[in-house]
Amino acid sequence: MTTPTRTTPARTAPTRTAPGGVPTSLLLVLALLAAVAPFATDLYLPAFPQMTTDLGTDATGVQLTLTAFLVGVAAGQLLFGPLSDRLGRKAPLVAGAALFVASSIVVVVAPNAAVLTVARAVQGISGAAGMVLGRAIISDLATGQAAARAFSLMMIVGGVAPVVAPLAGGFLTGPLGWRGVLGVVLALAVLMLVAVLAVVRETLPAGRRAALAAERPGGARREMRSRGYIGFTAAFAFAFAIMMAYISASPFVYQDMMGLTETQYGLAFGLNALALVVTSALSARMVGRFGPRALAGAGIATSFAASVALLVLVACGVPAGWFAVPLFVAVGSLGFVLGNATALALGYVPHAAGSASAVLGAAQFGLAAAVSPIVGIAGEDNALPLALTMVGAGLVALLAFGAARRAPHTAA
Repeated sequence: MTTPTRTTPARTAPTRTAPGGVPTSLLLVLALLAAVAPFATDLYLPAFPQMTTDLGTDATGVQLTLTAFLVGVAAGQLLFGPLSDRLGRKAPLVAGAALFVASSIVVVVAPNAAVLTVARAVQGISGAAGMVLGRAIISDLATGQAAARAFSLMMIVGGVAPVVAPLAGGFLTGPLGWRGVLGVVLALAVLMLVAVLAVVRETLPAGRRAALAAERPGGARREMRSRGYIGFTAAFAFAFAIMMAYISASPFVYQDMMGLTETQYGLAFGLNALALVVTSALSARMVGRFGPRALAGAGIATSFAASVALLVLVACGVPAGWFAVPLFVAVGSLGFVLGNATALALGYVPHAAGSASAVLGAAQFGLAAAVSPIVGIAGEDNALPLALTMVGAGLVALLAFGAARRAPHTAA
């Protein structure tokens, strides 16, 4: 099968490039776009008790503001991704960033939980623009190993943000209050808008959109139904589900089962996040030698094996302290998977990178929302649902990757 070719768009960005072949300044901005949603999700978590009192609601009412944001993120990706294939990347990205700033203002001044929930939903929809279009922009500018390096470098930010955000929120809630903490998100939103206006250039101009549409009428739909795209997208989403299962259950596993203090839990959680950051950086350096398929396959296999080891330890009644070892390996191995699987999946859809990125992101967050409540179904002192969820997700990721690996190669 002939590898699809892409017309390289004109670039006005600085000539200095990051290892992924994308201009360094642009990659930094795209990393910021990818980090805003995790910060908006996690930064205000320590303020939940304070919010219930100030807003005159209960824990469920405050939790609903988080659910609304996550639903908005999933829906927003499906909105902005296909829109960018028709209108280009820059205009939808600017519109999303501007709406994110406006909704963040409403979030900070919301008089009650109902207004806050609606504003958070809009915040999620608009914040999704940066996530989905960041992936599409990289796919416009790079293919194969270059794209895999760029995505892996972005995964470093994705690994740090969920850890830094709740820790920072814990320090800021006392002196700033919950509105001040959400004001930090507003400041990030303004920074995001300024960065988009200053750095991001159109990577899918009208001429190229017309050329891609004329090159293969209906090609985008066929590409998104290909075994390669579906398989690598499923592998990415279920690998991410392993991490979300761990994140959702980690407070109970480390504190209730292992007996760690809150500080010790933060250190343990940070150590696992550091492993993810390190392996993402290693992946970016190693992809030129081994290729994204080999690295992603090794990462999925290792994470699955570690999940099986966790299940064996749980089933055998081994003391919970031993759970830390397979959890560390299972999470750390994903640094070789997420960036490479993203590049592999999007490499199959050169005619509609925005739509393909949207489906990939929606699958990611949809599965994340599904596994989060499952891991706690047996109570706070039982790790069996966590282990079973991780093994199940790892098995599906492994099978999907195997099926996609046998598909005809693209530039990745």
